[in-house]
Amino acid sequence: MHGLMSELYPICRSITGKGVEKTLRIIRKHVPIKIRRIPTGKKVFDWTVPQEWNIQDAYIRNSKGEKIVDIRKSNLHVVNYAAPIHQKMTLAELKRHIHTIPEHPDWIPYVTSYYEKKWGFCMAHRQFKGLVNDTYEVKIDSRLSDGHLTYGELYIKGQSEEEVLFSTYLCHPSLCNDNLSGVVLSTFLAKILGGKALKHSYRFLFVPETIGSIAWLSLNEEKLGNIKHGLVVTCVGDPGKMTYKRSRRRDAEIDRIVSQVLKESGKPHETIDFFPYGSDERQYCSPGFNLPVGSLMRTPYGRFPEYHTSADDLRFVSPEYLADSLMNYLKVVDVIEQNITYANISPKCEPQLGKRGLYSPKGGDKRPPVTGILWVLNMSDGTKSLLDIAAQSGLRFEDIKAAADALRKKRLIVECERLHTAP
Repeated sequence: MHGLMSELYPICRSITGKGVEKTLRIIRKHVPIKIRRIPTGKKVFDWTVPQEWNIQDAYIRNSKGEKIVDIRKSNLHVVNYAAPIHQKMTLAELKRHIHTIPEHPDWIPYVTSYYEKKWGFCMAHRQFKGLVNDTYEVKIDSRLSDGHLTYGELYIKGQSEEEVLFSTYLCHPSLCNDNLSGVVLSTFLAKILGGKALKHSYRFLFVPETIGSIAWLSLNEEKLGNIKHGLVVTCVGDPGKMTYKRSRRRDAEIDRIVSQVLKESGKPHETIDFFPYGSDERQYCSPGFNLPVGSLMRTPYGRFPEYHTSADDLRFVSPEYLADSLMNYLKVVDVIEQNITYANISPKCEPQLGKRGLYSPKGGDKRPPVTGILWVLNMSDGTKSLLDIAAQSGLRFEDIKAAADALRKKRLIVECERLHTAP
């Protein structure tokens, strides 16, 4: 994952343009995403797909001919979506178009201008303070023209049409935790799931933030009824503890699944309520859809100092934390796939476990603990899933699943769907 991140890091991306296309083609080397395009001017709810932005070069040159700011050294040096300009100006004129972070004098800020035609540069505040009175040549060789909004989509078909949605955004240039970490984790999660037999179907979206999810929702309303679980993948590579932002519903099954997984991890974690800002979960959870979509991250956006600065680089994100985040996502998938609701077919008193080989008074027995077996027998009334039983009992989900498997093999419980279809 970190190697893929290193490959994607130098690409100048935005919400449209060649950088997004190049990024998606690299992702397609790992997983068979479909690259989809929506034309400029397309109405998507209250929004309109903007013109496509591409940039060839950008710099500030002093009177000695020295480039003091150069996009080739950092994509963040130019305001993203900046309008073209090429002229000479005084320092006083130039300063009105420069953005810095005084509290972090060596970091370059990330600034955008998606829906306003203006230009600007970003630089370290220490360098800004050192600028001298001079005549400066300013050049932004960019182009805004009719084109496309481009995104990637992968659908992995399972046994059921019920879908799990993983959505991540790829528009931020040269920012690793926010959000190349989400892009690479989603890519490798898709690669792993693509080789498995799955009960649910899985949809992966690689979209420009906000406008991309809005556009996808606008064009795919007929598919939304199949989405039973969803997560926005962002900020998953920093050293902070895992954090889960609940869906707008607050008690959707995905909310309870992630909470169970984090609790069972034994590591520090935090669960926070939904709030209507942040990333694309606010689109999926808008009241007209209210989809069961949360966001599983490490340190949330805006809570780490490096957020939207040049300090969110390849050194800030480590393979260790990317791997830990991926393992948490895989555990979430495991629970989604294995969370079955059973019915006890002999609910009047406990069945005799010993004669079925499910009970032994001897220590060191490798069979599922009787505690788990008794919990599953008692709670399997056709209304409680294995996740419900794990949460109520305080036992690990995998132990409840093992107990259920043992009981199912002895024909003491049956999946509710099969119970309903039995002759």
